[in-house]
Amino acid sequence: MQAIAEWVLDNGFTVLGQKISWAELVGQLCALAVVFLAQRRTLSTWPVQVSATVLLFAVYASAHLGGLAIRQVMILLISFYGWWAWNRRSDPVYGVVVRKASILERLVLISALALGTSAFALLLSALDASWAPWPDAWIFIGTLVAFWAQGRGLVEFWLVWLAVDAVGVPLQIASGLYFSAAIYVVFAALVVHGWWSWNRTARVQRTRESAAVAG
Repeated sequence: MQAIAEWVLDNGFTVLGQKISWAELVGQLCALAVVFLAQRRTLSTWPVQVSATVLLFAVYASAHLGGLAIRQVMILLISFYGWWAWNRRSDPVYGVVVRKASILERLVLISALALGTSAFALLLSALDASWAPWPDAWIFIGTLVAFWAQGRGLVEFWLVWLAVDAVGVPLQIASGLYFSAAIYVVFAALVVHGWWSWNRTARVQRTRESAAVAG
């Protein structure tokens, strides 16, 4: 198993003078597929996410980005929650039931981002686990918050992803992970479309629920 992990990290191809390992390529493509699948609210989102986390953990650990590496472990755990939650919130017509967050839920999201990032950045600095602790921590906490909100079917999770991408692109470039940075740019475009799609679905589902109550 260790030999396979070393092979996918050490081998790959070069584009414009930059090496892209097979682990980074396949891992980021799987992560990109997750965004595409999440737009369509399909349960296959989660097993694909599991594949991405395994590969990207190896990529970020080798790049000495402790926050991003540990993030993959947390994403793996949250993926099991999301899989379970989406199974419970399935709809025969519209797929997973989605909605806009309440005021309290939005305050929880914002507080988790602010407090979680500060605490984790200080931890990374103390452990010397990352050369860029604050952006590393922002991406780590933002990802956890986004996946938690995604599992609950909250439309706002797309906006959290946009905030993560805004920091993720320059951090990936500074780390020499240019392919990953390009994938993050594509993420941003898909996230905007996903936010629009989930907003539309949330309105339709809310209207249908209101009509059912009135009837």
